Amino acid sequence: MSTNRIATMDHKPLLIVREKVGGTPMVAVDAVGCKPGDWVLCVGSSAARDATGTKAYPSDLTIVGIIDKWEG
Repeated sequence: MSTNRIATMDHKPLLIVREKVGGTPMVAVDAVGCKPGDWVLCVGSSAARDATGTKAYPSDLTIVGIIDKWEG
């Protein structure tokens, strides 16, 4: 979780995500309400700002979905 510092960030939490186990941690805006351990779908760049609902939102990575089931 995070403490919001910029008014345009509303109350969306910032979460740490990793591309794979042991991968580099990245900070993502949680636009969907994830729980710890969820597998998620993220978008980056300008799509990350669009996914938050406003282009003024300062985001380079946004969580846009939770993967409900994964069969490997």
